[in-house]
Amino acid sequence: MTESTELNWNAIADETIRLLQGLIRLDTSNPPGNEMLAARHIANILRDNGIEPVVIETAPNRGNVIARLKGDGSAQPLLLYAHTDVVPVEPAHWTVDPFGGLLRDGYVHGRGALDMKGILAMQLAVFLTLARQMRAGSLPLRRDVILAATADEESDANQGIGILVEQHPDLLRAEYALSEFGGYSLHLAGKRFYPIQTAEKGNVWMRLRATGRPGHASVPHYDNAVLHLARAVDRLARLKLPMRMTDTARAFLAGLADGIGGAQAIGLRALLSAGGRMGSALIDHAVRDAGMAAELRAITHNTVTPTGLRAGVKVNVIPTAAEATLDCRTLPGVSQADLARELQDALGEEAGRLSFEVDSAAPGLEFKIDTPLFRLISDTLRQHDPEGIPVPFMLTGGTDAKHVARLGAICYGFSPMKFGPGERFSELVHGHDERVAVASLAWGVRVLHDVVSEFCRSATNRE
Repeated sequence: MTESTELNWNAIADETIRLLQGLIRLDTSNPPGNEMLAARHIANILRDNGIEPVVIETAPNRGNVIARLKGDGSAQPLLLYAHTDVVPVEPAHWTVDPFGGLLRDGYVHGRGALDMKGILAMQLAVFLTLARQMRAGSLPLRRDVILAATADEESDANQGIGILVEQHPDLLRAEYALSEFGGYSLHLAGKRFYPIQTAEKGNVWMRLRATGRPGHASVPHYDNAVLHLARAVDRLARLKLPMRMTDTARAFLAGLADGIGGAQAIGLRALLSAGGRMGSALIDHAVRDAGMAAELRAITHNTVTPTGLRAGVKVNVIPTAAEATLDCRTLPGVSQADLARELQDALGEEAGRLSFEVDSAAPGLEFKIDTPLFRLISDTLRQHDPEGIPVPFMLTGGTDAKHVARLGAICYGFSPMKFGPGERFSELVHGHDERVAVASLAWGVRVLHDVVSEFCRSATNRE
């Protein structure tokens, strides 16, 4: 491991907090985004530290900033990438200014504290620390380290890193890439796990349309589009698709079983050999934590969630058509056509009155686990938390990895943070009063630094 004890970690932690506060105070809510505020802000910080960045506007006010620390070229680059946009807030439900960057009671409060300006602040602090070490002659790099802070991850408009991948690929091309979400602590059965994201589900956002015979509502009939849609939505909401086990899911379950032990481990290992509907039924018996059971169902099944309804033009008119919006999440290796067949089969005889129209789709991703970087991440986490158990993990949502992977990079979600028992990362992200503990940032920035510096300076981490 890199010897990092000579660094002033209290000062680096303080810098990380200041960086995060500055980023939170820039309102980059998406829509509309306005990430150029953040791009210029970060570019100025980099220039103040002797690093000349590239700033690119991919659409009006959609700003992106990219910087590079040059290695000797004997190994391919590592990319650190983060988005600067955040989801909107409902100010009436916040107890603090969501864009104030308040430091109180050991927490930094504000929209983006976790997703993902807190992660970006750690990446930026690591990048600046590496640059200072290089100038001091204490850190020769074999790999370039690339930092990219980009726009428009929180929508499906593709106004950020997707355009950079298409139009400026050489600025981002890397062998490996690190971003959100993973490396944060998860407490289960009295044990502390560190899920490292090696896969993420794909999405298919679609509209389900039902048609029927219009007429006057005073003369009801059963060929009613609203009734057809209601039955279909109810069936989809209760739908239990068969279990599918990916390599990441297998490794995750095996890691949980090894770490937890006892009766729960027997149930978890049973899931590894079970399949289809039997495996689905076993999940609730294998895991006592309701939140984790729901997560396990999501990472071993394609899912369909109705999220909206639209029908009718007037209260006394039976409409010709009715629509529902569906958020579908697909496992890696499952195509849009595979999902369509599963849904058609599930709808049975109702299918003839229904049609699906896809609005947008992205495939699931899964990356190799047996790599030098994954091993280094695991070893470094254990070094900083000997009781911690690193495990591969699949994110049920999506990230900008779907764009970066097109350049051939192996993408891992690794943004290390340590949470206390009862604190769940997933419950704070996008929530009211979003916040991150100062101690978590201080721990995470050191872990991230040690991974990045060791991986990019060492000649022994190749395949």
